[in-house]
Formats: sequence, C-alpha cells, structure tokens
Amino acid sequence: MPAIVDSVIEGSIAQELGIAKGDEILALDGQNLSDMIDYNFYIKSELLNVLIKRTNGELEEIEIEKDFDEDLGIVFESAVFDKIKPCLNHCVFCFVDQQPKGLRDTLYIKDDDYRLSYLQGTYITLTNFTEKDKERIKKMSLGPFYISVHTTNPDLRVKMLRNPNAGKSLENLKWFRKNKIPFHAQIVLCPGLNDGVELERTLKDLAELKNTVLSVAIVPVGITQFREEKLKRVDAKCARETIKIASKFKRVCCSDEFFLLADEPIPPAKYYGNFSQLDDGVGSLRLTYDDFKKLKLPKMVSKPYKIIFACSYAAKNMLEKVAKKLSKIKNLKVTACPVKSEYWGQDITVAGLITTDDLIRTVKDHECDLVIIPTVMLRPYSEDFLDGKTLTYVKEQTKKEFFVQQNIYSLKEVVDFIETI
Repeated sequence: MPAIVDSVIEGSIAQELGIAKGDEILALDGQNLSDMIDYNFYIKSELLNVLIKRTNGELEEIEIEKDFDEDLGIVFESAVFDKIKPCLNHCVFCFVDQQPKGLRDTLYIKDDDYRLSYLQGTYITLTNFTEKDKERIKKMSLGPFYISVHTTNPDLRVKMLRNPNAGKSLENLKWFRKNKIPFHAQIVLCPGLNDGVELERTLKDLAELKNTVLSVAIVPVGITQFREEKLKRVDAKCARETIKIASKFKRVCCSDEFFLLADEPIPPAKYYGNFSQLDDGVGSLRLTYDDFKKLKLPKMVSKPYKIIFACSYAAKNMLEKVAKKLSKIKNLKVTACPVKSEYWGQDITVAGLITTDDLIRTVKDHECDLVIIPTVMLRPYSEDFLDGKTLTYVKEQTKKEFFVQQNIYSLKEVVDFIETI
C-alpha cells in the first residue's frame, strides 16, 4: 500500500499546504518511503522537500521550512507503505484460522512484520526475520519489539508453529541480546504442549537474556466453536499451576483471564510493573479499577436514570464493583451486563470479539436509559463491529441509546457523562 493520506490534523503544516485525504506522499528529500519508520526518520529535516501525487494524478513538489522535531500532521491509511510481511506459520492455536467466513476482510490478514511490531506493538515470531531486517534495525536503532516466543524448545516450537524454521529462529533472541535491542515476549499457553515443565524451561531461557526481555506475558489459548483441530482449554487447575510457575520469575505476568479461571483475585498494580502488555489483557482490569477508585463521584443526578455496562465476561467482576459504587449515587442505577458469546462459543470472553447479534440479544430486554460499550467492540475510527454490522444497526434493533467508552483503561469519561445527567 503506498503512502496514502487518510486525514490531516487541524492546524498542522499539512492542512496549511492543502494536503488532503487521498493524496499520496511519493518522497521526502528525494527518498522513497516504505513505511512510517522511513517517514519518521526523514521528516526530521528543517528544510524538507515533499513530492506529492494529488488525487487528480498531478505531481506537486513543495519545499517546507520547519522546526527539526515538527511533524507535518499527516495521518496515513497504513503504517506500512509497501507490502506487509506475511505470516509463514500455521500455528496450532492460530485464531485467524478458526474464524468463520463473512467477517471483515482485515480479520483474515496474518502479518508477521517487524515494522508493525515496532510501530504498533503487534507480535512477531521471527520465522521470516532476515539479515536485511537486522541491518536496518541496528542502523536506525529500532526497538522495543513484541515477540511471540511460546516456547524455547526448538522441536516443540516447530510443532506448535508448524514451520520448520521456527526452531532455528530462536537464535534471533540471542541476536537481540547481543545488540542490546529490547523486546517484550508473549507465550500463548496451550495445555499439554507448552505448559508445566515446558513453560518453566521457556521462562528460564528468557531469564538468561536478562534485561533484554522487558516483560513476558502469558495468555491462555483462545478456542472457538469453529476450531476443527482439538486443543485443550485452560482450566482452573492449569491456570493455578501457570500462575505459580510465573511467580518464580521477574517481569513475568499472567493475563487477567488466568486469575479469573483460577478464581483468584486480580493482583495489585505492583505485580504488573509498567503494565507493558495491556493490549494482551495483562493488567487491564487492575488498571481500570484503580483508576476508577481515584475518581470523585457526584452525590446525585438530576433525574432517575438507568445505565448498563454491556461488557465481556472477563470484565464482569470488575464492572460489578464499579456498578455497585455508581449505584450509590442518588437517582442512578447501574448494572454490569456481560454478553454471552453464542457466536464464538462460551470460551471466548473478551470484548473485542463481541458481535452485534450477541450484543442485541443481551441488552434488548433490559430496561435502561443508556448502554455503555467499550470502543474495542468496534473497528478503529468507525461504528463497525467485527461481523460487518454497525452500531446504528444495533440501535435500531434495540431502540436504545449507546455510549462508546473511548479509553478502555479509564472510566473518567463515563463519570464525566454521569455528571451531566
């Protein structure tokens, strides 16, 4: 995908120059751009020459004088302008491979691109990592990265990733250590494969890389009703064992789901360190609830008002505590209403996979003035759910008003709204 402009920031240099949606940035100072890494590098010039291809096909060359660290204010359609490096693995636990047909096209994309790992925090397996990639990372001092390790047993990694290169690619972890390039590690725990003794081996091997490994996140394998290949799910016993093994090592955290499955309380904030892997569900419940406890709540609202949190089962316990405290506000009644995933199956408990029909089924018969949903239910910058239907469709089917919580790690905007009732 070329460097296509999606939008420009108001008051920016780009807006002043009339750069608009659909324009293509061909070069900066004569340098072609392959991704946002190139853009961020070449944009540093105080005197910058920009070659633009307008939507009508005309080429325009503009010379810009600006501060060294001043950005143009362009938002691109993609962080990668050339071809994204595809995933060459066929992991036994791959979530993409167990999705049904008919969802958004982007949900079927399997990337394994170190550039997206650096820019957006996506996970890479290093099975397609090349010497050219290494040279560029060293030259541009890139990092940290997010690496899907899963296991440091070469034979087991080949079996789990179903890629003959998966075992050899573990040597790249030593390369990161040698070149002082930090990374965060991820382990998708599959009972009977990389748990127990194998998990302990993996964590010991990662510990030998010392501070190169900034954090290790352990997450349970996700199993939907569409999976053809049988895998064991993480049960309470496995969850407790995994938590116990992880506790022996520094900078290793289990995702919130392990504590829910083990029926153990979510750990205090110090367990999660810098909350380095929130997007993997590691510490999100603790961060959100601790933030909520700091908020000053109004004593009353001006009229009787009912709110429901349409949430995932993973967030149910935390939001029940929030709802209980909010319901102490005079005239306000708040309820946590978890959405059962009939679409994916009962083992899928995260908000990002909730579909419109499941949401509608859950909230339509509830008497309320407002339904609050987290923004992760929707495609970024849109009202589209993963099944292709929209929030407008949900509103029409339920006849209810919705509030989309933009910051999923803070309830401040919800409390701010309550103060306006």
